[in-house]
Amino acid sequence: MGSRLLPGACAALLFAGGGTGHAANLAGGHPCPDARGFTCSTLTVPLDHGGRRPGMLRLAVAAADNVNAPKGVLLLLAGGPGQPGVPIARRAAAIVGVERQAYRIVLYDQRGTGAGALNCPALQAAMGSSDLFPPPAGAVRACAAQLGARRQFFGTDDVVADMESLRKALGARRLVVDGISYGSYVAERYALAHPDRVSKLVLDSVVPHTGETDLGVDEFRATRRVLRDVCGSDRCAADLGAVVRKLDAGPALLDALTFDSIVDPTFVSLFDVPSILAEARAGTTQPLVRFLQTARGYQQAPAEALDQGLHASALCADWRYPWGDSAAPIAGREAKLARAVAKLPASRLAPFDRRTARDNGFVRQCLPWAPTPATPAPERGAKIQVPTLLVNGDHDLSTPLEWARRELALAPQGRLVVVSGAGHSVQSRATSDAGRIAVARFLLQG
Repeated sequence: MGSRLLPGACAALLFAGGGTGHAANLAGGHPCPDARGFTCSTLTVPLDHGGRRPGMLRLAVAAADNVNAPKGVLLLLAGGPGQPGVPIARRAAAIVGVERQAYRIVLYDQRGTGAGALNCPALQAAMGSSDLFPPPAGAVRACAAQLGARRQFFGTDDVVADMESLRKALGARRLVVDGISYGSYVAERYALAHPDRVSKLVLDSVVPHTGETDLGVDEFRATRRVLRDVCGSDRCAADLGAVVRKLDAGPALLDALTFDSIVDPTFVSLFDVPSILAEARAGTTQPLVRFLQTARGYQQAPAEALDQGLHASALCADWRYPWGDSAAPIAGREAKLARAVAKLPASRLAPFDRRTARDNGFVRQCLPWAPTPATPAPERGAKIQVPTLLVNGDHDLSTPLEWARRELALAPQGRLVVVSGAGHSVQSRATSDAGRIAVARFLLQG
């Protein structure tokens, strides 16, 4: 789900002092070195907003200098989870266009990102910026042990509490929130928790707020649909299915194709995916091996760019899996997963297989994650009760169009704009301006 906009950040993590009753304010304001027209400062928040554990976090904030913008504050949220927000300030003009004159654009490094990354070396080396590459269980266990009990304070509910502190520090009565990828999930959860503090939502590359994994079924369906569009027939999906069965490479192929949907949603300009799959099915696997290796190489990333320790801390606590939530004992998880995978009809798995459902990175990062108190989930069927624009590329495999349609059903005041041929992160990456135009019209109306 990472939108992979930009690496780097400048947040620091402190563990002295803290507690409840903290007054939100921005300190140390200075011109942002790489973003003209923005002031960088620091927001200090409690590690534990509930006040049970001491400690403070210092989160970097970048706010545009037009303090009296006529339409108020537009908070732009980065993805991941694990990606910092402040570095995106230097590209804000490419993401939010004419509307940046009407709004004060604000970005911040969510807890556990940037220079405050949790930084689990083995897990970071295994996954880089990927959501889907399956990490070794030992690397996951080592990360959970390294973080210890404080890993429970990096879920989305903690991020939402930080956002409310930021709103107060900015002196904004209400926010317009523009969330990209995981940022859309954070935006949704904030709007559910504080509907009276949100005037509008933009959800770009949408993650549903329900937080229930489908073991990849939606992604499998999206892959069939996208390959049909790219190839003009079901031939490419059939080739993919044959290669998955022949080489037992489903998890790696799902990861590589998802990566390709981010960097080249045509699936032919950077890598000629139809030819690669046809050749591999016919027995010539060298192009496929190069594709998989290149995808892995491109996804190598330091924790400051997309922190996998935070990624696991957030998603494992937020989402619900076949074994239950993150508080479930380790014993029994694998058996419950196996039963859930066995129940999936083959028609819902194609062109992948049961191994891909069982062994993709979302599952394998959270299956061995040490038992941790779960993030409270929204009520089933909870609806977003603010005006909402959803934008999604129809070639996005990271946050597939199927997810956006699911979230639209939970947004009574929502409208979905599908950008043809676009992949992940429509506002920052799509070659078409259709999504950006729709966002501008939505934000400037009224």
